[in-house]
Amino acid sequence: MTEAPNIQYEMPKAYEPGKVEQKWYQFWLEKDYFTPRIDPEKKPFVITMPPPNVTGELHLGHALTDKLERLKQQLIKF
Repeated sequence: MTEAPNIQYEMPKAYEPGKVEQKWYQFWLEKDYFTPRIDPEKKPFVITMPPPNVTGELHLGHALTDKLERLKQQLIKF
């Protein structure tokens, strides 16, 4: 088994969006990721609750929304 290379670098103390996001935004534009692909053979769906914010902290509003959406999905299935 080969050993992983010993690469050391210092992680920035703060996120610097200008160094990262322009590259990825251009990549997404080139790949046409902002354009939806609609397949008429499939039933559409919507994700109503986005992931938690950047802090990763959830609160009761998230829990309530999640529970209501899950209940709605369960009722639709039956």
